[in-house]
Amino acid sequence: MPEERKLDDRKLAVLRAIVQDYVGTEEPVGSKALVERHSLGVSPATVRNDMAALEDEGYIHQPHTSAGRVPTDKGYRLFVDRLTEVKPLSAPERRAIGSFLDHAVDLDDVVARTVRLLAQLTRQVAVVQYPSLSRSTVRHVELVALTPTRVMLVLITDTGRVEQRLIDCPAAVGETVLADLRSRLNTRAAGQRFAEVPTLLQDLPEAFEREDRGAVTAVLTALFEALAEQTEERIVIGGSANLTRFPHDFPLTIAPVLEALEEQVVLLKLLGETADAGMMVRIGHENAYEGLNSTSVVSVGYGSGDETVAKLGVLGPTRMDYPGTMGAVRAVARYVGQILAAS
Repeated sequence: MPEERKLDDRKLAVLRAIVQDYVGTEEPVGSKALVERHSLGVSPATVRNDMAALEDEGYIHQPHTSAGRVPTDKGYRLFVDRLTEVKPLSAPERRAIGSFLDHAVDLDDVVARTVRLLAQLTRQVAVVQYPSLSRSTVRHVELVALTPTRVMLVLITDTGRVEQRLIDCPAAVGETVLADLRSRLNTRAAGQRFAEVPTLLQDLPEAFEREDRGAVTAVLTALFEALAEQTEERIVIGGSANLTRFPHDFPLTIAPVLEALEEQVVLLKLLGETADAGMMVRIGHENAYEGLNSTSVVSVGYGSGDETVAKLGVLGPTRMDYPGTMGAVRAVARYVGQILAAS
């Protein structure tokens, strides 16, 4: 192995030890502590030289004179990029996740439980995006007669979202016609992407008697409006009080972070940067929003099957247990996807 490669690996081991100690103790880390706590296999003088090199390269810095060193955003980034494994959840933690989420009764409950669970597991601020209708498929269309001329349309998506519309028909609709329309709608639309449904249903009125076509057209119009409506993207957050547990990480004020958490557009943009496949970790100044420069965001997509329908993640100080946080976020996303696929 070339000497330069050996040096890189050794410095990486020193950086990894500094990150782990600083995350665990909240105290700047000195060379003596590193030698005592970690089996680095080199002398204290070598550790000091490596720390000096890491500081020169911008991976660690000295917060004040006579103090140890702490990681910089660049140091955390290298630490995360070189992670060999994400910390797996314990068997009791996995059982607790399954038990807690399995008791959800609908999509709103799934999202609410997911936010609480993520905040508790990571002790950070949890952020969960509702599934996007634009990526949804039709699971079922229900038609309910309220009066002879008024019908309620219920659209149920593959992600568990429910959209309702009240329809005033131009003439009375018989139960036989309503049942026939319900059957035809589901035969053609169930399992189809929203964008594809209008084309599949546009000739449906022709399958009915002339006197019933007005009601069928009214139902289709309401359905197409429900499919095309660009509903506001929704974000749910939880665990904001966890930020108060980190006074050393926000020495001046956490106000900018709290202000950012109130901006749905900021959070949507943060989650939107997450690739459909894979996990995103944004550290400190990698976050474009200035108010979040003292935080890190760990996020991942979730969905049913191979389809990503939304994103979830956590936000906390840059002094974060990255392996544990990444493991928790990934595990929760997987469970939420399983629930959506089974519901």
